[in-house]
Amino acid sequence: MKAELIEKEEIFNYKFLDAPKDEVTVEASKLNGAVRLGNEFKSKAYITFQTDQGPKKIETTVWSVTEKYLQIKNGVLIPLKSLIDIQY
Repeated sequence: MKAELIEKEEIFNYKFLDAPKDEVTVEASKLNGAVRLGNEFKSKAYITFQTDQGPKKIETTVWSVTEKYLQIKNGVLIPLKSLIDIQY
């Protein structure tokens, strides 16, 4: 699966869709690691998610994770059900 790297500011141009179940590699430990990396070390992660225009990837700091969403800068929420992968 090849995801197009986009700027995080472009995220508003896309509609989130559920990620294909067979491609999802995100686990709770990865989510928590990304939050810790962002908050304690001010480091960024690559987040891959499913959109109406195919898989997209952004490089950004993860601020928090809730039961249903991952939050990045400017209050942008990415649904957890759309996440395909997180790398850091």
